[in-house]
Amino acid sequence: MPSVEELYRNYGILADATEQVGQHKDAYQVILDGVKGGTKEKRLAAQFIPKFFKHFPELADSAINAQLDLCEDEDVSVSLQLFRFAGTLGGLFSQILQGEDIVRERAIKFLSTKLKTLPDEVLTKEVEELILTESKKVLEDVTGEEFVLFMKILSGLKSLQTVSGRQQLVELVAEQADLEQTFNPSDPDCVDRLLQCTRQAVPLFSKNVHSTRFVTYFCEQVLPNLGTLTTPVEGLDIQLEVLKLLAEMSSFCGDMEKLESNLRKLFDKLLEYMPLPPEEAENGENAGNEEPKLQFSYVECLLYSFHQLGRKLPDFLTAKLNAEKLKDFKIRLQYFARGLQVYIRQLRLALQGKTGEALKTEENKIKVVALKITNNINVLIKDLFHIPPSYKSTVTLSWKPVQKVEMGQKRATEDTTSGSPPKKSPAGPKRDARQIYNPPSGKYSSNLSNFNYEQRGAFRGSRGGRGWGARGNRSRGRLY
Repeated sequence: MPSVEELYRNYGILADATEQVGQHKDAYQVILDGVKGGTKEKRLAAQFIPKFFKHFPELADSAINAQLDLCEDEDVSVSLQLFRFAGTLGGLFSQILQGEDIVRERAIKFLSTKLKTLPDEVLTKEVEELILTESKKVLEDVTGEEFVLFMKILSGLKSLQTVSGRQQLVELVAEQADLEQTFNPSDPDCVDRLLQCTRQAVPLFSKNVHSTRFVTYFCEQVLPNLGTLTTPVEGLDIQLEVLKLLAEMSSFCGDMEKLESNLRKLFDKLLEYMPLPPEEAENGENAGNEEPKLQFSYVECLLYSFHQLGRKLPDFLTAKLNAEKLKDFKIRLQYFARGLQVYIRQLRLALQGKTGEALKTEENKIKVVALKITNNINVLIKDLFHIPPSYKSTVTLSWKPVQKVEMGQKRATEDTTSGSPPKKSPAGPKRDARQIYNPPSGKYSSNLSNFNYEQRGAFRGSRGGRGWGARGNRSRGRLY
């Protein structure tokens, strides 16, 4: 291991060589070996390595590994010293773009964890601009896992916390999602890319950063193909996953060019999950053997999305549908509302008197989720039964944290207990003492004992398979 004196001496050799610096490979190697020394040697190596990095391309891998070792050093002063040089970042991105997979992976993971710990005097506006510029180059050819890590890196930059910054990130995600291309529901790679990109975009949307492009694409391309979606993720309810993402985005949709057409697509898909009452035999009993299955999780998502977009075209149900279609829809709503009341009463009875630890059992967590879902649907159906239909109520999607309501703010009414169509409720808040637990997302079936909830899908597999739509030449595999 070189001493401090040796490091200074070899630095002098390189500094004095000017245009012939590339001929002194041995001197640069001594500086690289400085990372194996003590704190003083490491701090000097952190200064000297990036200064001469570009002159020794044949030692690039060794230099990057040396810098990563320094970045990960327990002594913060060592890694801070390294990051005072933009050349270090340039070298890291160079290896991400051109280096071996193991170096690439290490550099990306380092950036995703280390950058957020750097102080403002190191992570300057200029440095952040360099990171954004270089990241855009990398994003032209990434795996699913790498894409998520880079979104984590970029979303943490101070310069991208503004409205315009968030809009930039949304545009980056939209480009990755290939929203200009025709959607192929039978290609798992295409489906997974859209879902993963949308998951990254959802936290970026707000009243100032609109989700319109994504919502439009889902309505026009995905909803009509919902039943044929494929995914390599075992056990993932891909249809419910898509509907949940659409519901989350619908709150932040801006002006839509083909609003009526897309609202009709959403309405038609909702009808598929809102069955008509079974026909009655002459004795008044059901002519069929089974009651239609009520898929509450699907309906919550679709009804919520319809409710959000319907606000933009409030006369859709009354002016855009013919009388027969509207009558059919109200019959379906009425039938669904009756079934809903049965389950709400069963769930409340099952949870009655349970508090604290009793609500944390797996069975009761599931029932609390189910109660949230059914309450939400109930509130939305009541709105649509108004004459004319109303779109004023606000609900929190069952898998999202409940928003605190300020004192004096008008709250949405919760639920009814009658089996008849919901009527206009009196003004003022209603109490629901059982909204205690905020569990993960749920999927409801007509049998309470079969009610299951599931969490978001995750990455799986390893690099080396299919790329994200063969973007670039690396064809790095998407990880799901």
